[in-house]
Amino acid sequence: MTSNFVTTARSARQLRQTGRLAQARWSPSPNCGKRPEGADVSLLVVHNISLPPGHFGGDYIEQFFLNTLDNTAHPYFATLADLAVSAHALIRRDGSVIQFVSFLDRAWHAGRSQFCGQEECNDFSIGIELEGADNVPYEVAQYEALANIALLVMRAWPQVTPERIAGHCDIAPGRKTDPGASFDWAYFRNQLQRMIAGRQV
Repeated sequence: MTSNFVTTARSARQLRQTGRLAQARWSPSPNCGKRPEGADVSLLVVHNISLPPGHFGGDYIEQFFLNTLDNTAHPYFATLADLAVSAHALIRRDGSVIQFVSFLDRAWHAGRSQFCGQEECNDFSIGIELEGADNVPYEVAQYEALANIALLVMRAWPQVTPERIAGHCDIAPGRKTDPGASFDWAYFRNQLQRMIAGRQV
């Protein structure tokens, strides 16, 4: 079930003021902090995550971002025991959205990274996780939700342009591969451009 996003100028102003997506369920993560003084949002980063890898559904991703994941619930979870990470928002397979960190704040999603020569992308980016895996096609509902969020972010922070929407693999090459080959960038960008032009998608 997709979220009914409103991407008007008014909703963009509200996002800029509050940092909160009105259409998302709020589940605050402790893994965040203030952005450095003078840092403004100018990049949107697309990620993927599934816990355990390749398995969808359930509450494990949310628990991971909230530091409440039972590391004995699956053998893979033991590898996550010492990690404290987050994203600003997660788009589930059905297109529903959970927000973990205010867009005004710094989520811990990018790690060591750089974009166009600027390092530490967490300082100036918004990180969106897609529930998925590198080799599993994403759902249409996820592309729709991501395009709506991207459009809203672009209206709230004009420094974010279509050219400044990147994958985790682009800002941390050799270290990260997500959102993977299964993410259809051409489809996503076409959908976003149609929204920008005000055409029905």
